[in-house]
Amino acid sequence: MGHEKTIQILIYFHALVGGIALISGLIALVATKGKVVHKKSGKLFYYGMLLSALTALIIAILPGHENAFLVAIGIFSSYFMITGYRALRFKNTEVNLKTDKMISWIMIITGILMILYNPLVHQKINIVLTAFGVIGLFFSLRDLMLYKNRNKLKKDWLKLHLGKMMGGYISATTAFVVVNEFFPGLYGWFIPGTLGATYILFQIRKLNKQQQLPIRIE
Repeated sequence: MGHEKTIQILIYFHALVGGIALISGLIALVATKGKVVHKKSGKLFYYGMLLSALTALIIAILPGHENAFLVAIGIFSSYFMITGYRALRFKNTEVNLKTDKMISWIMIITGILMILYNPLVHQKINIVLTAFGVIGLFFSLRDLMLYKNRNKLKKDWLKLHLGKMMGGYISATTAFVVVNEFFPGLYGWFIPGTLGATYILFQIRKLNKQQQLPIRIE
């Protein structure tokens, strides 16, 4: 099988699993949280996103197809998906955080490399890699600080799960919109993020109100 034929197959597979991830992710968003539909569609979203990110990374580093945008999206969305899925474990204060800390350190190192690679190798700044590198550094450092407070981790596990999984969905949607040029100019970069951030803020405010409700004793 020729080199270009292999890449074409990878692109089709990437589009397939990416489409499945976008649809299942949307179902998980609108489904009642914690119910069977939410759990099953969320799991399909998780694995679809990881496969999509992996194929994007492979395609983006192959000769003749180098793409800094795909590399950034692949790494960024994978970090959000993995940490968002693992946040479900934080309901237990005795959970082992060794792997979670290792994942955060990998993202820190990757974020630094994303920021420094172009200036050091090509003597110019790549806006996409730099922006995603800075955001990745911010969230991974914040996670490391959170891991020091297990009580807060247990209290906020649902917010972390929601924010991270939604962050992964925003990344995927942004990639889909930008690559297919649904909006002119920079609008494609900002519209998914703006809508997604609004949804996250709405849900977190809702969770905060629920946590502030007095406990009723029958």
